[in-house]
Amino acid sequence: MHGPASPGWLLVALCAATGAYCLLRMRSPVEEQRRTAGGEALMGFGMAAMAVPAAVVTPPRWAWLVCTAVFGAAALRALWTARGSRHHLHHLMGTVAMAYMAAAMAAAPAPAHHAHGGTGVPALTGALLLYFTGYVLRSGVRLLPSAVAGGAAVRAVGPAGPDHAAGPMHAAGPVRAVGWGDRPELSQACRLSMGIAMLAMLVTL
Repeated sequence: MHGPASPGWLLVALCAATGAYCLLRMRSPVEEQRRTAGGEALMGFGMAAMAVPAAVVTPPRWAWLVCTAVFGAAALRALWTARGSRHHLHHLMGTVAMAYMAAAMAAAPAPAHHAHGGTGVPALTGALLLYFTGYVLRSGVRLLPSAVAGGAAVRAVGPAGPDHAAGPMHAAGPVRAVGWGDRPELSQACRLSMGIAMLAMLVTL
């Protein structure tokens, strides 16, 4: 993608770390969690590959066409699964944005791969920017209260009151330890990071 090299590498690192965490979430015993994490891992690693600064590596046109096909297929799958879950609508928007950016880079003439902007459709780019800006703001607002409420809920349980909330037993039975891949606040932070990265990539079109 376009843009300075240093911020580009930071974006690559952020997206790769997000993709790696999504792979960890795929170990969840919950089937829906594994399915969602797989799609988000594809998004994370795909964004990391696309964010590599063009001054360092300039992918050939066929590589962008492959990305367009992969994320186009992912968008169709997200459209199909969105019938039963509204959460998949965001996955649909993400995969559409990825396919759009890859298609814009594939259609751009060679000199434009090293320039700033002008490779996308302004109206569509603007619509995607508005959507992901709203998503990032909404996710950021929801993340902090949920983290505070989650901590308060954990302190409130326990057979001996708040001072013994860290005990191994709940009033109704044993408490199952929540793995890193199943923590909702981390999953939300993962999606927030990808939303921010998507904004940074769309701005460069």
